[in-house]
Amino acid sequence: MPLKPYLAARVAEVDAALDALLPPAKRRPVTLHAAMRYSVFAGGKRLRPVLCLAAAEACGGTAADALAAACAVELLHTYSLVHDDLPCMDDDDLRRGRPTCHKVYGEGMAVLCGDALLTHAFAALAQAPGTRRYSTGDCVAALAQAGDSTHLIGGQVMDLEGEGRKLTRRELVGIHEAKTAALLTAALRLGAMSANATPAKLAALSAFGHALGLAFQVIDDILDVTQSTAVLGKTAGKDQAVGKATYPSIFGLAASRREAARLTCAAMDALAPLAGKAKRLREIAEHLLKREY
Repeated sequence: MPLKPYLAARVAEVDAALDALLPPAKRRPVTLHAAMRYSVFAGGKRLRPVLCLAAAEACGGTAADALAAACAVELLHTYSLVHDDLPCMDDDDLRRGRPTCHKVYGEGMAVLCGDALLTHAFAALAQAPGTRRYSTGDCVAALAQAGDSTHLIGGQVMDLEGEGRKLTRRELVGIHEAKTAALLTAALRLGAMSANATPAKLAALSAFGHALGLAFQVIDDILDVTQSTAVLGKTAGKDQAVGKATYPSIFGLAASRREAARLTCAAMDALAPLAGKAKRLREIAEHLLKREY
């Protein structure tokens, strides 16, 4: 199957599973559940859950084996976006082409929406059956580590504290290793764990995720200064406006594009132990390098 219909099929599977996991919009408290669904079904690319499913397949499992983990990752990711968009954080009015959660439901409800999505993420993952090598507890611990104070949340702290400062390359990479790369890597690891992957395959997917996550962020930074708000679905040029350090602001556009290509090559190389079974992951990496939004 070509990549485009593959991605569409996987996104449809994830969306159906998320729909079943989340409380109905009319269940009390109605405003909270409506806000949760508004944020989750805002039209995201579902990159992380798709990578989770593809990793399971690359390790000899099935997408069905990894579906609970894929949903958990997406719920945690969406919680982080809802909170990042708040006025006390990045103060964004647009996300995925629509008003952000706090613009529609208010700041207090957006905080509670994010809290609820995070809680539901772990409830979803707790439903995943363990394998011979990896228990359900191992999976929960892997997701918790990706979202903890030294990774996702810690990265946001570094991001906030870096505004208006001239960061070093090491500081900039550290932010994105903690935020983008850590959660993307966790998605791949959880997919592999659902398929009872060998330690060698798990290590290969971890290295792939680290490099791919950084490449994804470099491209994101490039698009922020080269594309319009209408194309991106979020406020273009926002990072520059608030004094955030980005790859283009530190290295320039040409060097940033070279770095994205280098990191993508490193990600591809990391997949060598998986041989032909990683074909779909290589296709996704190539697709992400060429994306325009």
